[in-house]
Amino acid sequence: MKKPELLIDAGSVEEIRRYMEAGADAVLVGVHAFGLRLPGEVSAQELAGILPWVRERGGKVYVAVNRIMENGLLAELTDYVRSMHELGVDAFVFGDPAVLIALRSAGVNGVPLHWNAEMTSTNYETARYWGRKGATRMVLARELNLEETLEIKKQFGDEMEVESQVHGITNIYHSKRSLLTNYGEHLGRSELRELGTGLDEGLFLIEQERKDERFPIFEDASGTHVMSSDDICMLEGLNELMEGGIDSFKVESLLKSVEYNETVLRSYRKAIDAYVLDPEGYVFQEEWVDAIRELQDPRRELSFGFFYKEQVY
Repeated sequence: MKKPELLIDAGSVEEIRRYMEAGADAVLVGVHAFGLRLPGEVSAQELAGILPWVRERGGKVYVAVNRIMENGLLAELTDYVRSMHELGVDAFVFGDPAVLIALRSAGVNGVPLHWNAEMTSTNYETARYWGRKGATRMVLARELNLEETLEIKKQFGDEMEVESQVHGITNIYHSKRSLLTNYGEHLGRSELRELGTGLDEGLFLIEQERKDERFPIFEDASGTHVMSSDDICMLEGLNELMEGGIDSFKVESLLKSVEYNETVLRSYRKAIDAYVLDPEGYVFQEEWVDAIRELQDPRRELSFGFFYKEQVY
């Protein structure tokens, strides 16, 4: 059987090295100007330096150009995708049709395209539309359950790859407005100086009705993001996704330490390798998830996300 890919987003050259050494097959990188909710930035110069090392290990590097594009970015976008293509990246992750136009303008042909439209990538017919535009992979919405996920892959077969997030935090709200900065401007100057908006500030929202749940919030070049109060962990049910032929398993590294992400990758690597080696005799090992639990924030539950929920539309 084809071994599914283990993918994670990396925010630095050091993270690329550490994550691949921990078991990742591919990394997703980019810069904030064109990528959405990145854990950091990897410049063209840095990427040129690390790519030979990645190639030696048989790994892949994907570049995120999945931000909602504004008019002022379009000229720079064309130059950016051209430079990434010249470096030899393995795929572009996109959601906005402007990226396809930029690729055409840059004379970039033949590079795999991964369609990632966040919440709207929920059916195979829309994905087939983007497939006719050049997409080779569909990145599934995080709200799909297991039955819907497997049905999409069944419809595609080998026609298009399917990627599903299996671990980590998820986005539940995004505004292109700088809501935290705007809020800070209404505070006094001393309070404004104390208000940080980055990934490392530990800001969160609490609902009046659910005071025990914390929703992390941060602001970057793409706007303001509110994240889920728990973390997906499909390690125990990973065999069902592998049996269904899912091509790529995504670990979301955002708002986690490098040590935590390395532990997650090692556990998923063991599960994937064990299943591929002997699908019929595969047995889940509790120690794989125990290693993750040891580093898990006690305020954040490990859950199956929407995978085992009945969808009501």
